[in-house]
Amino acid sequence: MTAIYKSSEGERLVRERYQAFLKHWPVPNEQIHIPTAHGSTFVVISGPKDAPWLLLLHGGAANSAMWMGDMPAFTSSFRVCCIDMIGEPGLSAPARPLLASDAYAVWLDDVLNRLSIRRAAMVGISLGGWLALDYAIRRPERVEKIAVLCPGGIGRQKVGIVFATLLLRVFGRWGKRRLVERILGRAPADPAPPVKAFIDFVALIHRYFRPRMVKLPIFSNHALRNLKVPMLAIVGGRDVLLDSRQTERRLKQHAPHAQVIYLPQTGHLISGQTGTILEFLRTAQPNRGSD
Repeated sequence: MTAIYKSSEGERLVRERYQAFLKHWPVPNEQIHIPTAHGSTFVVISGPKDAPWLLLLHGGAANSAMWMGDMPAFTSSFRVCCIDMIGEPGLSAPARPLLASDAYAVWLDDVLNRLSIRRAAMVGISLGGWLALDYAIRRPERVEKIAVLCPGGIGRQKVGIVFATLLLRVFGRWGKRRLVERILGRAPADPAPPVKAFIDFVALIHRYFRPRMVKLPIFSNHALRNLKVPMLAIVGGRDVLLDSRQTERRLKQHAPHAQVIYLPQTGHLISGQTGTILEFLRTAQPNRGSD
């Protein structure tokens, strides 16, 4: 058993369910394990070999299965690499180096170098958004453009959800289900079978996985001002984890190349934005001065 899971059996169940999803990846793909300084990293690569690269970075307590529904759209224009973040419930190593260090940039360097990716666009959600921003700040010469949804590292993390987590865990599975609903929203009453299967997978992860209980490092105003690549940020006004108003305000004040979409009625789970992101990725002009 690794420390990121509550039991060996839980780890086995999550990995097997994930591998079952991977067998139904909606477009032709390659599934590769890449050695890095922080252990093996699992990636799924799809799309035309001569298309520009797009890296997709999932959120915390998740893995690359979350991108499956977006694959037909993204691979219409890009060579897409979905990366399982280390220390999360995918098929990458369980390593969790300090977020405040350059370890994650070094880790992504290893992944990109092994795939011979010199420069790529990036899309990240939540923790993946933090990771994309961290890499763009530390390695601007390797990032073409960046789109983030509910990104960490800009607005403050809300403390109320911490107390709710401690309280609801007392109530076992019911409490965990209520916690997931607070963060991701209530599941549809009668979901289609593929949606139901994914909802059940999310519940399985939350039953056995130990999420990171740390504050994400906040990017300084100076770091945001030096973020020269074109950037799209989409945030939800009802996000219970992050202060979206502060994210919007800081980006507008300090990130000159950022455009921000604020969705007042949306929570931490932001869906239905694939078309908007794809249009940005297709049309935003890179600032070659950041090379």
